[in-house]
Amino acid sequence: QLQLVESGGGLVQPGGSLRLSCAASGFTLDSSAIGWFRQAPGKERERVSCISGSGRNTKYADSVAGRFTSSRDNAKNTVYLQMNSLKPEDTGIYYCARDRWGPYCTSDVTISQYDRWGQGTQVTVSS
Repeated sequence: QLQLVESGGGLVQPGGSLRLSCAASGFTLDSSAIGWFRQAPGKERERVSCISGSGRNTKYADSVAGRFTSSRDNAKNTVYLQMNSLKPEDTGIYYCARDRWGPYCTSDVTISQYDRWGQGTQVTVSS
């Protein structure tokens, strides 16, 4: 069965770092762009990053650009999100999701283009 599982969330102080992992099974990871999303209480779900199937291209939301980096290890069927200089407003549940349209990141985001989602991992940035 196709599955995505996030891990690596936790509690971190402002300015700290976390690395999230998204492990895939049931499909070849490099066949799909993978997006990272987050959702904070009272806010709509936001795509924070996308990484293409090859890892060649990435896109980031303005709110995280320069602080977050997405990468791949396709041999391990895993996508990562390195989060640095974390801020309290980064707090939320983080999800990885597969783009059903293929391996290329899109500039515009349609939630329905992501057809497989992990269960989410909580990230809390607080002193």
